[in-house]
Amino acid sequence: MLKAVLFDMDGVIVDTEPLHKKAYYMMFENYNINVTTEHYNSLTGQSTINVCKKLCTHFNLKAQPEELVQNKRESFTSLFHNDPSLQLLDGVLELIKNYHTNGLTLVLASSASMFTINNVFNRFNLNQYFKAKISGADLKASKPHPEIFEKAAKLAESDKHECLVIEDSTNGIKAAKAAGIYCVGYDSKNSKNQDYSLADQKINTFSDIFYEKIGIKFE
Repeated sequence: MLKAVLFDMDGVIVDTEPLHKKAYYMMFENYNINVTTEHYNSLTGQSTINVCKKLCTHFNLKAQPEELVQNKRESFTSLFHNDPSLQLLDGVLELIKNYHTNGLTLVLASSASMFTINNVFNRFNLNQYFKAKISGADLKASKPHPEIFEKAAKLAESDKHECLVIEDSTNGIKAAKAAGIYCVGYDSKNSKNQDYSLADQKINTFSDIFYEKIGIKFE
């Protein structure tokens, strides 16, 4: 029986990726490092601190990873509050309300910092629907490690076989499957260069996984 849904945030609830990408490249420019598109795509779905640690190692930077994180965060915050294009993804609020109305426990499990998560949840009034929120930045390991979804299932007070993960990234899907949790891969118009082959189900629209449709898979 389906009891809980574990949501990724970026690319599932809201598409902050364009803003993150702008902020990252502003940071790359500030530190005079040349990050290729392929390199950037390989970092998708990981926490900012882990991305910055890898960048410091790869480019042998003298700056500390925390300094890069702060630089990127300042750029992102400015973009977040001033870019009117940032909106909830089509249909996701209806999906959240559908699950909430049907008594499912919702937990946010995102690689984004809690700072960013709270900004998004406050801006779009989402706290009322979710029991808990987890930031990958506060964990020891980033996706594709399963830690974040294992902890999310515990916070939902549900067995992992009673949980569903909604993810849009290769690393996120790998993390869900490594945790032994059913995973829906959301292949949206915003998704680029992601592999959904490991997902249990691939969708292009959230109406395909309303409770009335997805719940039967857990009976």
